[in-house]
Amino acid sequence: MQAPLNHVAIIMDGNRRWAKKKGLDPVKGHEQAANKIIEPIIAECVKQKIPFVTFWAFSTENWKRDKKELAELFKVFRFALGKLATKFIKQGAKLRILGDINRFPKDIAQKSLEMIQKSKKNTQITVTFALNYGGRDEILRAVKKIIKQKIPVNQITEETFASCLDTIGIPDPDLIIRTGGDKRLSGYLPWQSVYSELYFTKTLFPDFTPDKLKKALKNFSTRNRRFGGN
Repeated sequence: MQAPLNHVAIIMDGNRRWAKKKGLDPVKGHEQAANKIIEPIIAECVKQKIPFVTFWAFSTENWKRDKKELAELFKVFRFALGKLATKFIKQGAKLRILGDINRFPKDIAQKSLEMIQKSKKNTQITVTFALNYGGRDEILRAVKKIIKQKIPVNQITEETFASCLDTIGIPDPDLIIRTGGDKRLSGYLPWQSVYSELYFTKTLFPDFTPDKLKKALKNFSTRNRRFGGN
């Protein structure tokens, strides 16, 4: 049975390789993604009446990167949480953040909270960025919340656990797209992805146009989703 498509989650992979192929600094791939790709993808999701889209922008493992590259990457985040977010918020998008943003420079964490608050009444589409996000880290933080709340063991259900995850209020992704050629989720939404359809493309994210998204959506439309049933 073909279920409706409510949530597309994207692993934005290949930014640095895109820059390297063009003889550019790694950050130029991230800039291309922020300046040219994310907004058209959001617009296409709105056009396709997809109410939720999530972009994995920075993982808990990305802190291992060179300090200079991280500093340049944070400049991209400031743009994304500034001019870019302001633009799609004005167009009716609600902003959400997954992950522990407190490790970022204070201005980035503060801007994230500011934009979340500013857009909380918007209903056209929910745009989520996973920042300092790792699936195991999210699960560990959820366990700690349950312990802190002293919830009795016999009251811990799947619903209870899900309510302690970063994605509370967001439906599980129907489709997860990974650009860049690798065929793994790398810890992306492990709890939420158990029945997600997966789509892998060799296209590097800075080349992932709305037409490429539509190709992924067309592929999704051919999937037979049984959710464990007949």
